[in-house]
Amino acid sequence: MEESDRVKNKEEIVIVLDVLPNGYHFDTRPSHRKTAIVQAVGKDFFTLLELVPKKEVALQPHEEVYIGEEKREKIHHIIGRLMPDRLTPTAKSELEFVVMDMVKKNEKKYVNFFNTARPLTTRMHQLELLPGLGKKHMWEIIEKREEKPFESFWDLKKRVHLMPDPEKSIVKRIMKEITGIEKHKIFSD
Repeated sequence: MEESDRVKNKEEIVIVLDVLPNGYHFDTRPSHRKTAIVQAVGKDFFTLLELVPKKEVALQPHEEVYIGEEKREKIHHIIGRLMPDRLTPTAKSELEFVVMDMVKKNEKKYVNFFNTARPLTTRMHQLELLPGLGKKHMWEIIEKREEKPFESFWDLKKRVHLMPDPEKSIVKRIMKEITGIEKHKIFSD
């Protein structure tokens, strides 16, 4: 990965999944040496991150927090990327709700994916990477978007015969990318 790619894919804002005010239970250090931990997911690239909040800052799940290069109001520092298997049970249960909410709030961006998706190889198309979409749906989506670009998830479902819920397909795909089930990344970093 080039330096320009790394800078380009930095998260600026994260959504809190879980807050561990006393750190991890498996941390064997004395309690006065432990720090609070925040598990969060990035808004732009769905990067799972482990953060340390500033002292006397109370964060809540689903709260949006700035972690960019400028002055951070609530986060002391970023520990780094978080592996999916290190998510707490609370963070795991909140993750899908947070992803669903982000997809709903950015509907235009994800509908645009259906309008602009391209072939990956001569045998595989980006649309086929979405759960529930096969070649028949892919060809019908391509045909209908050439007539007129899709305007919403509702428009997509209405115009493509027997189309699975496009919003749920996007969420399932993002969840597979975040958890490492899918190696080809479309929506996450």
